[in-house]
Amino acid sequence: MRLLLISDTHVPKRARDLPPPLWAAVDEADVVVHAGDWVDVTLLDALERRAARLIGCYGNNDGPALRARLPEVARASLGGVRLAVVHETGPSGGRERRCAERFPDTDVLVFGHSHIPWDSVAPGGLRLLNPGSPTDRRRQPDCTYLTATVAGGELTDVVLHRLPHR
Repeated sequence: MRLLLISDTHVPKRARDLPPPLWAAVDEADVVVHAGDWVDVTLLDALERRAARLIGCYGNNDGPALRARLPEVARASLGGVRLAVVHETGPSGGRERRCAERFPDTDVLVFGHSHIPWDSVAPGGLRLLNPGSPTDRRRQPDCTYLTATVAGGELTDVVLHRLPHR
């Protein structure tokens, strides 16, 4: 199962649309995971139409229309991998411990908010992933997203993709 992990798209405030390489990744993915800060329902509608399966939550920049359609925390079981998706996890210091306590029945937690890519494992085995942002790099060198594979009940092949500067 091929996963595409994105967050903090901020369409149309930071970009008019997702970059073409990201739309190509949507087409290739079995599951698209979005960790919030969509900003407008237009992108949610477009991803729902185009993605084979979409799992997402709302972020702090998402208003009532998005919050009416998305949960604060999304959960799914993907090929035996227990996934949770949330926008904010607080400061980086102590993140693994806090998230392991908050998500004890989770194998992989996808989060956003900081626009900073993150990949770590908490005590007890919880994998924490932040794909960064494909449209708003802030102080990062590149806009980014993640891909991964679920096979044999495990998350494998986690790859950070850097998008060309526009």
